[in-house]
Amino acid sequence: MGSNRSIVNEPKRKVGFVMEQTLGHVTHDRNLRHWTEFDARIQPMWMPVPFDSDDNWQKMPVIRNNWTLKASLRAKELVKNAQRSQSFDALFFHTQVTALLSSRFMAKTPTIVSLDATPINVDSVGSAYDHKPSGNPVIEALKNTLNRRTFRSAKGIITWCHWAKNSLIGDYGIQGDKIRVIPPGIDLDKWQFERQQTNNSATVKLLFVGGDFRRKGGYDLLTAFKRDLSGNCELDIVTRDQVNIEGFDNIRIHHGLTSNAPELMALYANADIFVFPTLGDCLPIAIMEAMAAELPVIATNVGALSEEVDNGITGIVVPTANPDALSAAVMELVENESARKTMGLAGRSQAIQKFSGAVNYKAVLDTILGAAST
Repeated sequence: MGSNRSIVNEPKRKVGFVMEQTLGHVTHDRNLRHWTEFDARIQPMWMPVPFDSDDNWQKMPVIRNNWTLKASLRAKELVKNAQRSQSFDALFFHTQVTALLSSRFMAKTPTIVSLDATPINVDSVGSAYDHKPSGNPVIEALKNTLNRRTFRSAKGIITWCHWAKNSLIGDYGIQGDKIRVIPPGIDLDKWQFERQQTNNSATVKLLFVGGDFRRKGGYDLLTAFKRDLSGNCELDIVTRDQVNIEGFDNIRIHHGLTSNAPELMALYANADIFVFPTLGDCLPIAIMEAMAAELPVIATNVGALSEEVDNGITGIVVPTANPDALSAAVMELVENESARKTMGLAGRSQAIQKFSGAVNYKAVLDTILGAAST
């Protein structure tokens, strides 16, 4: 962070940031804005692309029910309006969904496209999102054509994970040297907590964080908790959904906690185990936060989670939709405080190596500036 402040002799580059505002991308947007504030080389213009907006696109049949079309049209309109009053040295689109109809801008302005997952990646975990390919070969061919054009038009591509990079190379024919893997980052200083030694007989505190309770495997956790865990554990659930916990003991539900909120961070600070039995995901930021907070992580092996959780080292990986395996993994750590501590420390170490906001967001900004200068 300090090194960025020292770069004062370079001319400021005007960069337009077109940012998708869905799911974990909202947290990514906030974190990127935070670190950009410390970079004296960049004059940013932020163009958030909301999921819900009372605009003309929301009122049009077909378009209003298709997020890809809405996002692309909203982003195109934002960039077009912005360029009426200024020019950009570079554009940054996150994710590629926002860039599909902006090839004309990309032809004139060096552009970095950023993504957590390719459309084919998303299709592979889509059932958990209630998403499936259209089944219409014409529509699928058009979608693939637009995505290929977008990826090829970009000066460079940033992926959050190797899972997405491998798909770009294998499924879309993009050259590997055009792609840079840079995961999201978090403020490691904020996510470091003083942990107290606990007594083996004390109730172990579990933490679950997932806005979409069903997709994140929340109901599997409830099944395991009621049947096997409630006598040994307490459970804090952070979600936007309404969850019926009638008949449960030792469960607390928390609504309305935004990313990096003090109340949310306090839950991480006081937890013993982070439980994340998600049915479908890409590379969740919540796991990075748990690792930085020195929590062992119990998670499923979907999407790119294997690039976050090192089974047996930083946590335990369990099969999806398997409350029995989930219970067994939780109890293994409940009964072994030493393993919890060892895994938590290993997770913190890996978070420092892989998910430092100061390092990763500077790498993103360096990539954008590199494109702007060529």
